[in-house]
Amino acid sequence: MDALVTTRWLAERLGRRDVRVVDGSWHMPQLKRDARAEFGEAHVPGAVFFDIDAIADTASPLPHMLPTARVFAARVGALGIGSRDRVVVYDTRGVVSAARVWWTFRAFGHDRVAVLDGGLPAWRAEGRALEAGVPAPRPRAFGARLRPGLVRTFEQMRKNLVTRREQVLDARSHGRFVGTEPEPRPGLRPGHIPGSLDLPYDQLYRPDGTLLPVEELRAAFAKAGLDPARPVVTTCGSGVTASVLALGLYLIGAPRVAVYDGSWTEWGGRADTPVET
Repeated sequence: MDALVTTRWLAERLGRRDVRVVDGSWHMPQLKRDARAEFGEAHVPGAVFFDIDAIADTASPLPHMLPTARVFAARVGALGIGSRDRVVVYDTRGVVSAARVWWTFRAFGHDRVAVLDGGLPAWRAEGRALEAGVPAPRPRAFGARLRPGLVRTFEQMRKNLVTRREQVLDARSHGRFVGTEPEPRPGLRPGHIPGSLDLPYDQLYRPDGTLLPVEELRAAFAKAGLDPARPVVTTCGSGVTASVLALGLYLIGAPRVAVYDGSWTEWGGRADTPVET
């Protein structure tokens, strides 16, 4: 299954037994938007809502960290998604938090997952059908097993400072990367992980919110100084927009890409980590 599908592709397959549509919308708290409430007002027909903050390690002080495989399997199964289903994820911004949900499914071993290019804005712009209400899906069996190779922990990131085995690519804005722009979360130091590269995630989009063609994605990564043939770890504020970079790298065929789950909320929130500006 391709990692990116068009609105036409999805429209032609809506209602098929093995296609499950997921609204993975999420917003920063300061925006005061309720993604779940917005889902209830309008969503792609047949979609279910994937709550990034609930399908997570809710005991962690860090936002939406990955849950255990057992928790993920139970909560995804409760959404009516089975192990053999093709999952299509979208969000209300285009391709942002949907990429995080895509990466999460893959991190737990489910490769039959794709992101809807352009998301709900593209779907709406084409006048396609919407429905309201909150569905009550029939639970299904879903199996999950964590793939450690797609995830990086704090300890691994600290070790990489010495080994430099993996390139680190930061999806935050340039101002946040260099410390001239304040962090949206209080208590975080300005700057970035030493030695990391800078590629704001919004540079991967066309003006209409769809992702750049593959050759233009390659050019964007090359301009950032990245060698996609070498291992890459993407990072951001809390692991959401880092997943946009991971999706872009997947689309260009980069073979070894992981996401630092704790990202800057973890690294910049500690007093014992080195920081560059």
